[in-house]
Amino acid sequence: MNNYYLGVDVSKGYADFVILNDKKKPVEENFQLDDTFDGHCCLYERLLSFFEDHPASTIYAAVESTGGYENNWFNALIKFQGTLNLRTARLNPLGVNANSKADLKRNITDKISAQSVAEYMIAHPEKISYQQQDHLASLRKQWGFINMLTKQSTQLFNQLEPLLYSANPELLAYCKDGVPGWVLKLLLRYPTASDLSKARAVSVSRIPYISSARAQDLILIAKRSVASATDKITAQLIMETVKQILHLRKIIASQIDLMAQNCSVSEVDLLKSFIGINDYSAIGLILQIQTVERFLSSKKLASFFGLHPVYKISGDGVGRFRMSKKGRKEVRKILFMVTLTAIRCNPLIRSIYLEHIEKGIERMAAIGLCMHKTLRIIYGMLKHNMAFDPEIDRKNREKSYQSTARVNKDRSRRYQDFDSKAPISRRQNSKRKEQKQSHSDNLTKSGIIASAPSVSLTDIGDFV
Repeated sequence: MNNYYLGVDVSKGYADFVILNDKKKPVEENFQLDDTFDGHCCLYERLLSFFEDHPASTIYAAVESTGGYENNWFNALIKFQGTLNLRTARLNPLGVNANSKADLKRNITDKISAQSVAEYMIAHPEKISYQQQDHLASLRKQWGFINMLTKQSTQLFNQLEPLLYSANPELLAYCKDGVPGWVLKLLLRYPTASDLSKARAVSVSRIPYISSARAQDLILIAKRSVASATDKITAQLIMETVKQILHLRKIIASQIDLMAQNCSVSEVDLLKSFIGINDYSAIGLILQIQTVERFLSSKKLASFFGLHPVYKISGDGVGRFRMSKKGRKEVRKILFMVTLTAIRCNPLIRSIYLEHIEKGIERMAAIGLCMHKTLRIIYGMLKHNMAFDPEIDRKNREKSYQSTARVNKDRSRRYQDFDSKAPISRRQNSKRKEQKQSHSDNLTKSGIIASAPSVSLTDIGDFV
């Protein structure tokens, strides 16, 4: 594994960067970036490109303490450690200056100062303490522990279902969207239909969320049950499985509460201002996004989530837009649940959902569109460090509606227009006529009305 050294000379509002190898030779010539969001994004892109050209390598980066001007760059590099093989340190400028004088450097420029920082790391590695652990490390461990418990709970549910199918299959009608808590508590006391049929309605109704009417219905259904298993072994297995599920549920809930109480990440509190995001989902999103500076635009973040549309067509075939689903599926699961909650509770997302449902968009396609919209809002909140404000989105949408439309030209035909004498199929001929007609309409109306037909995110289908 090769080691490289990134020297950073911080100035007010910008910084100079240079990458040296262990022989103190420049590998990446000096470049200068502004201390802005775009500058931090550009730094991440440059480092990512460097690792692609130099795989199996490590970059040691350092900034000098300059009275606080270095904090933004230092924190950005610390955040980058979550995805890049990077080590970051903060140096005493006195040591860097003494090392530069020992090398008999007489000129002082920002470029030379950045190189001096990198040379100091190479010459005195024993005097540097690198901060190798990112600020999300503890949250990531706890999140992984909760996911492990959730998987174990799912495995127990999968074992409970066949047992319940043979012991009391009628209860499965209440478990189409997961097993409710009252069903689990009912199974603890009456694991089989035979046991439930002998129970009294008063005793059953004492279980939380079971009314007297429901208790009578459950007992009546149990008496008519087609259950085939009435033995004690099956009943014992059901009870022990339910005990384990309830125990795991209790641990998971306590761990989520503990994680939320100990979380001191400002971005989590920012995301919770969006109606539909709770502590658990906010922490999960931040752990996956890590730092918004990794993504130059909301489109790149959508691609990371696998929400971007993909289109496939060849020849005269009929193409269709679909959700990519590339990338990590965990983030899409979190965002899917966030969007479902937002559709119920967030007026902005609900209005967008109902608007597209009225247009005839399929339900899952509308949910996918709302997922993309929610993600763009999250990106804007993190980028501008602002809490959720629906008025900002409404103003942005009004601006997009008022913008002047332009004619969309096909760049693939920039060297030759459609030739009517070409030996094309009838389907291709119809497509060309439609495209030509749409262009002529726009030209006639001088681009004041709608532009030529183009594909939007509402065409995305198959979201689960």
